[in-house]
Amino acid sequence: MFVLFVVAGFAAMLLAHTAPFPFLLESLPSTRSQWQMPARERPTIYLTFDDGPNPTATPGVLDALAAQQAHATFFVIDKHLTEETAPIVRRMFAEGHAVGLHSDTRGHMLMDPERLAAALTAAADRIADLTGSRPCRAYRPHAGFRSGSMYAALSRIDYTLVGWGWMLWDWNWYRRPDPDVIVSRVARRAAPGDIVVMHDGHHEDPRADRLYAVEAIERLVPAFRTKGFSFGTIC
Repeated sequence: MFVLFVVAGFAAMLLAHTAPFPFLLESLPSTRSQWQMPARERPTIYLTFDDGPNPTATPGVLDALAAQQAHATFFVIDKHLTEETAPIVRRMFAEGHAVGLHSDTRGHMLMDPERLAAALTAAADRIADLTGSRPCRAYRPHAGFRSGSMYAALSRIDYTLVGWGWMLWDWNWYRRPDPDVIVSRVARRAAPGDIVVMHDGHHEDPRADRLYAVEAIERLVPAFRTKGFSFGTIC
């Protein structure tokens, strides 16, 4: 019994810092987080993409969104932004998408507020220098891992942590993501104001195969429109 209690306690502590579980941290008045968007006059869904820019997949995602006249929010990783990929991010801005900051490590939750605030500001500066446009003040930590010091850093620079809705993701439980599974699950569960997260990149591999995301978006957007949804951006 004691072992079960310890295991349960450890699991609760772990999940307290992990998306998509708004937990004790989000009950504190000092936290800045968005797990669902406010209601709008027209039912709206929010598509978001993590871990890009990825030259092998992000352009295809942008093509699919453009073909269906839908907008999304892209959370980009600083180390993946290069002279090669900067035009992809420029295209995001030019086509009306929002761009926010993402991290490639859980280490951000352990950084002191001053250091993390400086790192995020530097990443935003690089995006502005390389693309001519500044990202909005939205940040998504790697795998949703967060801490009190992270929220303190975000408060210093007036940023908001952005999560996502329960089961509204493309993770397929240690199996290769399957567009059929993603479309069926997400389209069935989504409600107005929900934030959906998919991956056009990988936090370690800058050229990861993420073409499944293109196929999923090609099918998800029409499915959402059938339900009367429009598409908004986080920022």
